[in-house]
Amino acid sequence: MDAEEPPVLVLPGPVGRDGIPVLCDAVRSALERTGARVVVCDAGALGPLGLAQVDLLARLELAARRAGGRIRLRAPAPALLALLALAGLRFQTEGQPEEGEPALGVEEAVETGDAAG
Repeated sequence: MDAEEPPVLVLPGPVGRDGIPVLCDAVRSALERTGARVVVCDAGALGPLGLAQVDLLARLELAARRAGGRIRLRAPAPALLALLALAGLRFQTEGQPEEGEPALGVEEAVETGDAAG
C-alpha cells in the first residue's frame, strides 16, 4: 500500500453527460499530478441510482487505467454495488484489500510440522 493517502475525487450527483469528460480529466490529472496508482472516488452523493452512474464509473475506471492507475470507490450505496455487479463490473471499495494483498488483520500462520513452501 502507498505510504501517502491517494487523491480523492468527490463525485457530485447527479452527473450529466457533459460532466463525464470533466470528471475523467480530473481522474487522469490526479494520477499524473500525484504519481499515485489509485484515485478514491467518493460516490456517496452520486444521486438517483441508474445506468448513468454505471456508465460514469465505467468511464472513470477506463480513464484511470489508460493513465496507468485505477479508481477505488468510497461510500457507494449497496444498491449501486449490486447494479455494478449485475452489469458485470467490479470495483474495489475502501475497506477491501488491494489485489494480491491480505486483508488487514489477517496473518498467515505456519503450523509446526508444516513443510516450508
